[in-house]
Amino acid sequence: MISTDNVSLAYGKRVLFDEVNIKFTQGNCYGIIGANGAGKSTFLKILTGDIVPNSGSVQIEPGKRLSVLKQDHHEFDEEVVLNTVMMGHKKMWEIMQEKDAIYAKPDFSEADGNRASELEMVFAEMDGWNAESDAAALLSGLEIKEENHYKLMKDLNGHQKVRVLLAQALFGNPDILVLDEPTNDLDIKTVSWLEDYLLNFKNTVIVVSHDRHFLDTVCTHVADIDFGAIKVFTGNYTFWYESSQLALTQRSSANKKAEEKKKELQDFIARFSANAAKSKQATSRKKLLEKINIEDIQPSSRKYPAIIFTQNREAGDQILEIKNLNKSIEGKKLIHNLDLYVNKGDKIAFVGDDSLFITTLFKILMEEEKADSGEFRFGQTITTGYLPNENSSYFKSNDNLIDWLRQYSEDEKDEVYIRGFLGKMLFSGQETLKQCNVLSGGEKVRCMLSRMMLAGANLLILDEPTNHLDLESITAFNNSLQNFPGTVLFTSHDHTFTQTVANRIVEISADGFSDKLGTFDEYMESKKGVTA
Repeated sequence: MISTDNVSLAYGKRVLFDEVNIKFTQGNCYGIIGANGAGKSTFLKILTGDIVPNSGSVQIEPGKRLSVLKQDHHEFDEEVVLNTVMMGHKKMWEIMQEKDAIYAKPDFSEADGNRASELEMVFAEMDGWNAESDAAALLSGLEIKEENHYKLMKDLNGHQKVRVLLAQALFGNPDILVLDEPTNDLDIKTVSWLEDYLLNFKNTVIVVSHDRHFLDTVCTHVADIDFGAIKVFTGNYTFWYESSQLALTQRSSANKKAEEKKKELQDFIARFSANAAKSKQATSRKKLLEKINIEDIQPSSRKYPAIIFTQNREAGDQILEIKNLNKSIEGKKLIHNLDLYVNKGDKIAFVGDDSLFITTLFKILMEEEKADSGEFRFGQTITTGYLPNENSSYFKSNDNLIDWLRQYSEDEKDEVYIRGFLGKMLFSGQETLKQCNVLSGGEKVRCMLSRMMLAGANLLILDEPTNHLDLESITAFNNSLQNFPGTVLFTSHDHTFTQTVANRIVEISADGFSDKLGTFDEYMESKKGVTA
C-alpha cells in the first residue's frame, strides 16, 4: 500500500534515518513509537511528502489516496467548517468546485454540458452526493454541534478546530490515513468514538500517539524508531513493551538455558493472545500474535527514567478535609459546595468536562488561589508535592539545572546529591548545565519530577502529569504512582494512567460533584448506565 525504499535523512552529523525499508499494508494499523527526538513526526512528514529525504523514496500504490491530519490550525480559517471537512478529499472537492463554476455560467454551452456530464459521472462514482451528510456525521461524532457546521473555522476555538481537522482527515474513506497525535485536545468520550471508528476502518492507518490506551486499542503493529532504523513488531504497544522487557530480562539472565527462554517467550505470547481475544480487535490481533516467531521478540535499547517517590515522613490518619468549598471566576461557577474527606492511601482521579474546574481546585489547595467560601485543612503530618499543568513560572531564570534544583533542597546542597535526582530523569553530563529557561516542555516536566522526588512528600497533587512526556517517561511515572505508598490527587486525560493508578473517582461540575470508589473503567461503565 505504502512503502519506503532506502530512505535516509540527516541534519548535519545527526542521522535520523539510515536506509529505512518498511512496508505498511492494507487492513493494519501501525503505531509509530520512539523516544523524544527520535523522528516520529519527521517520518510521517516523509511519508506524506512534506519532507524530502536525503536519499531513497516513498512509494504509494497507484490509484490510492493518502489523507493526513493537518497540524496548522489556521490554514482553513476563512473556510466554512463543513467545506473544510469535504476538502479532505481533494479530488472530490475540485470536482465540486468545477461543477458549480460551470453551472453558474450565464452562457452555458454544449461543451460545458458535456464537461458537466463527465464530472457528474465521476462525482457519483465517488459517492459525492452523500458528501455533505457524511461530513456532517463525522463532525457530530467528534462533538461539533450542527449549529457550528456553517460557521467559519476562525470562529471556532482551538479544541473545536482540532476536531474539524480530524474529521477532514477521516473524510471520504482514504486508502492510507496518517495521524500525528490525533487524541490531543479530545475528551475521553471522543477518543472512544475515534477508537471505534478506526477499529471499523478497513484500510491502512499510520499513527503517532502518546496515549497508550489508544495505541493498545487500535494498533495491530508497532513500528519502533531506534538508532536510525525502524523495526515493525506484531501486536499493540503493551505487547511490544512487555515482550521487549521480558527479552531484556532474558538477555541479562546468562544462566538460563535457551530452551527455558524459548518456553518463557512462548508462554508469554500464548497468554497475551488469550487476552487479545477479549479486546475490540479480538480476532485479527489474536491470529497475528499466534503467528509470531520467538526471534521477532527483541529487547529495546530505550532508556526509562527512574521515577521513585518516597515519603520522608509517613502520613498520619488525617490527610485532607474539604468543607463546602465554592469558587467562581467572572461569574462562571467552577466549584459548588464541594465536601470531600481524603483517606490515607487514597489515589483520587478528578474528572469533569471542564479541566479548569479541577485546575482551580488544585490551585486553591496549593494556596495559589483563594476560594470564595468554604475551607480545607491538611493533616499536621502532611507534606505536599505539586506538579502544575502550567509550569513556565518555575523556569524564568538562567540557572543551570543543578542550581535550579538545588534551590528546592532544604538540607542537602551537595552537587553529587543534586545530580543524582537529575540523573534519575535522564539528565546527565553536560545536560545538567543547560539553562533552565531554554528547556523543552518535556524537559521542564522531567525537572519538576526531579523536584518532587527531592521533596519526599507524602501527598502528591498532579495536574495533567503526562503532558509533554514521551511514552517511556509516562510508563515509568505510571509505575511509580502504582507503587507509591502515600496519597495522590490527580487529573489526567491518559486512560491507562487513570485506570491503573486511581482507586477513587471524583467528578466535578458547575452543579456539584460525585464521589465513587473503584477504578476509572468502573466509573465509565456506571456513566453508560446513567446515559442509557
